[in-house]
This record gives sequence, structure tokens and C-alpha cells, in this order.
Amino acid sequence: TEMIYWNQSDYVSKYRMVIEYFDAVKVAMTATPALHTTQIFGKPVFTYSYREAVIDGWLVDHDAPHNIITKLRKEGIHYRRGEQVVMVDPVTGELLNGADLPDELNFDVDVFNRKVITENFNRTVFKEVCNGLNPFGPDKTLIYAVDDRHADMIVQIIREIYQANDVPAEAVRKITGAIGDREIVQKAIREYKNEKYPTIAVTVDLLTTGIDVPQITTLVFVRRVRSRILFEQMLGRATRLCPEIGKTHFEIYDAVGVYESLEDITNMKAVSPSASFADLLQELRITEDEAEVANVISRISAKLHRKSRHISPEALEQFRYRLGNDLKGYARYVKSLPVKEGKAQLLSATTVQVLQMLDSDYVESTNAKVIDYHEDQLIEHTRGFGKGQKPEDYLESFGEFIRTNMNEIDALRILCTKPSNLTRAGLKSLMMELEAHEFTEKQLNTAWNEIKNQGMKNQDIAADIIAFIRRQALGSPLISHEERVQKAFARLRQNHQFNAIQKAWLDRIEKTMMKEPVLDPSLLNEGAYRQEGGFTVIDRRFGGGLDAILDELNQYLYDDGGAAAL
Repeated sequence: TEMIYWNQSDYVSKYRMVIEYFDAVKVAMTATPALHTTQIFGKPVFTYSYREAVIDGWLVDHDAPHNIITKLRKEGIHYRRGEQVVMVDPVTGELLNGADLPDELNFDVDVFNRKVITENFNRTVFKEVCNGLNPFGPDKTLIYAVDDRHADMIVQIIREIYQANDVPAEAVRKITGAIGDREIVQKAIREYKNEKYPTIAVTVDLLTTGIDVPQITTLVFVRRVRSRILFEQMLGRATRLCPEIGKTHFEIYDAVGVYESLEDITNMKAVSPSASFADLLQELRITEDEAEVANVISRISAKLHRKSRHISPEALEQFRYRLGNDLKGYARYVKSLPVKEGKAQLLSATTVQVLQMLDSDYVESTNAKVIDYHEDQLIEHTRGFGKGQKPEDYLESFGEFIRTNMNEIDALRILCTKPSNLTRAGLKSLMMELEAHEFTEKQLNTAWNEIKNQGMKNQDIAADIIAFIRRQALGSPLISHEERVQKAFARLRQNHQFNAIQKAWLDRIEKTMMKEPVLDPSLLNEGAYRQEGGFTVIDRRFGGGLDAILDELNQYLYDDGGAAAL
């Protein structure tokens, strides 16, 4: 209620009187620095911007805003001289019969819903906005309206739009000071934060500051804001981290050009919009100005922080293997380097490969999805392997990689010359190297089976990566992993007379090998084996000859008829 009687100058003057009354050292902190604060306290001695907080991983950034342009927004609302205008009393709500206009009357979008109530504009806007929202999901949407009457209109429109989808009315709620006393307002805010519903809240000024709802992932502006401070406070409602719902960023729907009108003066510009890592790296290559280079490095660093909250386990493992750090750690490392060194680091061949790999790493988002009802039909079904290649080209490029790197990669050389010495750790490093070049066991199998099954019934095999490598390097026949293991254990049993205890252990080891690509002695010191004494105990069951048994098995596993490696 003080806002009715006091303006900002009155408030600042009283505030300043209190501060200056005390003769003491004054320490101040503010989230929205402005002229009146510097007039009292002087220039800040330390600043920590929204951009830095995003890059350091403390806040999420926003993506490029959705700019919604309608006919009325573009052209405005115009009444010609002599037209009848219906008017409403803002206090009583009474409709008044307007007289003939003596002059033209024009309304641009910046006064929509403030000086002119236009339901058609709002209905058109929210038909489009609601396509991108999921009122049943865990994330929340906050809509900024002009006034309480406008908020009521928006709630009614959204409920009508969602009526066909059986969205309950409580999913959309107005939260303004007009809904009741302080206790009722606080209860509504708690429900918005902690309960399933509402997922969509419409406010005026009540929720612009002082609330913390981390689940907010979407902001909708249908009111113009002229204050940079207020605008940044509004954006701040959606910057909180919320890993529980997989939040990576927040979206802005702008129906009145507020972002555009304040973009040049706000401190909360998007750090990493929808540009891919490949786009940012290309920008880094052609940028020479040191300040601009630093800007691009900051954007890449921020995008790494954002991606770290939404990355597949396989991609994360590949990233750690190739760059020796997780995404956040690497982002901080690059940011800490001098600008020229940071640019060189990001443009190194390994880093470029890894960042481009992140572009193609898709993890299903918990974010809403658009429901579309257009009819469709299948025209053609093709597969794109690796870099969009045909299956035969993909397999050929795999063979070329193996032949080129046979003497360059330790684990690859061991696999082709003395495979019994290959360890699980060595095979893992080799698979990480292959995946970095988009060669995966799954895609190799799919490509192989697609070629072999053209015009035939499905006769799929499931070969392991070892079989594919040895085929390309040594000409070995391609057999499934299960067949390889079964043949090796069958030969072992034929060549020995095992007792019942030893046979039982071999059965267990064979079952384990069906799930393991390499027979490594360390395997027998893990899991259930470890609980029963591990390798030492099993070795006693074989009279101290377990090492020789495992060596023999490994010989049989790789006795696949391939030519000797050079």
C-alpha cells in the first residue's frame, strides 16, 4: 500500500537517511545494482554477474527467447474518427458507452492490456504458448500479466485451451495480492512450489521478487516492462538449479517485445543459446579480437556447464577419457587459461572431436513436447551410421581406421598380435578411442546385419567389438560372442578330465564370460567370486593350475582362423 503514497525517490531518501545516520563502515550487497545504490555506497568493489554464475554452474541460463508476433502486435490497434468505442471503468468494472471519437485512437503493443483490453490478442498468443507447455509435467511456468483483471483473463483463456486435454482447473492459477490476505497468498505460493498443481501460475508483481521455485523452466511476458531492475528480477525467478527435474536452462516466451526492448541494457543476456558446439568452435576459429575470443570461450564454458546437467553416461565417460576431466572441471580449466591458450586448447583436434560428439549426444528431456495431429505415412526407412553414412561405407571406414591405427594404439596392437594379453582396462581404452570416432559395437552389428539381410529373412548375429576388429585386421570370420565362448570352453573340456567341483567352477566362469568381452584373471576377484575367496580359492580347486587353464582358454577364444598379424 505504500506504493500508493510514495514513489521511488521518497523511499530512497528515507533509506538513505537511515544509512547515513550511523557513522560506521557500511557494507552492502545487491542483486540489482542501480544508480541510487552507487550514489549512496559508491561503485562496487566486487561484482559477480549472472553470466559468471552461469559459467561457474551456480545458475542456469536461458535459451534464445521465443518471439511471438501477431497481426495486432505488428500493426497495433487503431480506431478511426467517428467509430464507437466500448469502455470499462477500471474500478467498478462497469461497461460504458463511448461517444463517437473526435480523433483517431491508436494503441501499440506496449500498452496492450494496460490501456486497451484485447482478448483476441491474448487468445492468439496463448494458443501458441500452450503448444510448448506440459501442464502435467514436473516443471513450472510463470506468466507476467499487466494487472489483476488481465491475470483473470489469462487464466480463463488457458483453462479453455486445455479443456479438451482434460487438464484440471487447479493446474492454472492466479497468484496475486488480490486472491486474499497474507496467509492465503503464502499458502498459494507454497502450493505452487511444493505441490503438483498449479504448474502454471499467472502473476502481476507479487512473484517478481522474493520467491524461490527452482522448478520454474518457462517465463511468459505479456506485459511491457521499462525497468531493467524489474526485468532482471523477473528473469531471476527461473535461474535456479533444479537437477531433480533435469533442468538445463529456461525458456522465455515474449509476446510484447520486452526482451528486445531491454536487451541492450540488461546484464542477463543469454550465455549459450541454441548454437551448437560446432557453431561456437567455428566462431572461435574466425575470431581474432581478444575480447571477442574471451566472449566465445565464456559461451562454450557455459554450454559445458549446461550440458553437464543433461548428458548420457556413455558420453560422460567418453568426455572424461578423452579430456581427463568432467564437463564442469574442463569448463573451469579452459576459463582459467589466458585467452590465447584457451582458444588453442578448445581448437585442438581432440577437444573439437569431443565437443562435436556432445552435439550429437541426445538425452530425452523432461521438458514438454508438442502434440501434433497431422496425418503421416512412411515413405522410406534408411539408417545413417557414424556421420550419416550408409552401412557399407560405415564398415569400410571402420576397416580403414583399424588398418591405419593397428600399430599406433597399444590395445589394438595387442588384440591383433597377442590377444591373450589383453586386459579389460586395455579393451575399455580401445573402445573409448573407437567411440570417439563414432565406431560402436551396436552400430557395427546393425550395419553388418543390414547388409547381410538385404532381401533375406533376419539372420542377425551379435558379434563383439573384438570379432569386428580381428575380421578387419586379420580376416577372421565374424562370429557371435556367445559362439566364441562356447567353442573355447568346449575345447577346454575335451582336453582335460575335470572333477565335479572343477566342472561347477568352469560352468560359473563360462556364464560370466557370456557377459564379459575379455577373460581377465582380475574378473575372479570381483562380485560373488570375491565373497567366496576370489582367485586364490578357485586356484586351489584347480590344484594351483588356474593360470594355465585361463591361458589355454584365451588361446581357444582367439583361435579364429585369422591370418597372423604383421
